[in-house]
Amino acid sequence: MGQPVRDYLLTLCVTAAVTYLLTGPVRKFAIAIGAMPAIRARDVHREPTPRLGGIAMFGGLCAGLIVADHLFNLQGVFELSNEPRALLSGAALIWLIGVLDDKFEIDALIKLGGQMIAAAVMVIQGLTILWLPIPGVGTVALTQWQGTLLTVALVVITINAVNFVDGLDGLAAGMVCIASAAFFLYAYRLWMGYGIEAAAPATLFAAILMGMCLGFLPHNMHPARIFMGDSGSMLIGLVLAAGAISITGQVDPDNLKIFFEGSERGATHAMFPVFIPLVLPLTIIAIPAADLILAIVRRTWNGQSPFAADRGHLHHRLLEVGHSHSRAVLIMYFWSALIAFGTVGYSVHSASTWIIFMIVGASAIGLILLLMPRFTPRAPHWANRFVPPRYRHSAPEPAASLSPSSGEKSVPVASGAQQGAGDAQMGDQAADRAPVAVGVSGVNGATAIGARSRFSDRRSVDSSR
Repeated sequence: MGQPVRDYLLTLCVTAAVTYLLTGPVRKFAIAIGAMPAIRARDVHREPTPRLGGIAMFGGLCAGLIVADHLFNLQGVFELSNEPRALLSGAALIWLIGVLDDKFEIDALIKLGGQMIAAAVMVIQGLTILWLPIPGVGTVALTQWQGTLLTVALVVITINAVNFVDGLDGLAAGMVCIASAAFFLYAYRLWMGYGIEAAAPATLFAAILMGMCLGFLPHNMHPARIFMGDSGSMLIGLVLAAGAISITGQVDPDNLKIFFEGSERGATHAMFPVFIPLVLPLTIIAIPAADLILAIVRRTWNGQSPFAADRGHLHHRLLEVGHSHSRAVLIMYFWSALIAFGTVGYSVHSASTWIIFMIVGASAIGLILLLMPRFTPRAPHWANRFVPPRYRHSAPEPAASLSPSSGEKSVPVASGAQQGAGDAQMGDQAADRAPVAVGVSGVNGATAIGARSRFSDRRSVDSSR
């Protein structure tokens, strides 16, 4: 069992390394071709930032699949299943559509049609939902049309859910990485714990997806030097959907009868907490899906197109409440991890009440964090060198000296030159903190081309990159 884990870790590391190394050249390429859209009315980031990060992520996907194909313990995934080739075909198509959108801003309906075509390409090559184990009913076999429609719907929903949540630096990549980690544990347990080989492709997809996100995150963390764009958000959404489809509709419940007593219906009942055929794929995109549904309802209620971008997403509301950029991202990470890993933990120990208490306690902590937007934790003095500056204790100010004769505090008077320099510095800092209006000629992409600005980590926020 140890050898497959090492092979998965090797695949993950190669995928992450290739993605990380390609992101730098891709950033320069995006700047060279002008894939740096001007700041829009709904944007909060201060300067144009290059997109096309999905190019590096797609390179990582290809590298991960190539490495896995040459590993002894993972070769069987390619020999016994056509799902990796189906994933690569659909991913290439959706990635191409995303690249064109990052550069030329194609119409939303065209993107929707491309998403459906990419899903259909995977269905044609065998990556589709064949049956559903439903509690109280048993295994329900789906017709070809039912499986195709359900597969296409799941792919489109997942892609758009991930695309909608891509509004803060590092948010989409981090949330998908957390979801894929939980999904990897779930799929690996089915394969190695129960010997179900049909779960092997989903396990591989989850490992590669983790590598893609981990390799891109260092460039995308706040303040971001590059955005993944639609070429990246739609790509990781499709890979996430492919893993859910593989493990949901391809694992035959008949193979699980040997582990449970009773009929097929009894086996479905008995393993429902473990298998969770539908719950886990939905929980791993619970936060993005909730944001997607709320956005559609909000825009339709206001008489707008469901695809019209706005600033009403969950991450925008966290910023409006008073949370900082980094804090809003961490809160979204927390809820994603709680839902995904809580579901996986419940699937392993469904009869243990401590799982429920742990989830309830973690939810209470999350609610407290939501209600304390301006609380900033401070590290001990000895840990100042190990934490970011905003979490450090400031150095104690020197005590003001008292005049021995009058007992009043003596305040040093700055010279005219020093006072003018101090005023100029304060003015520069105030101007740096002030938001830049849309269309101001001074916004020329200096942050995207040169070094990171000291104060750029306050307002680099984007919606639907």
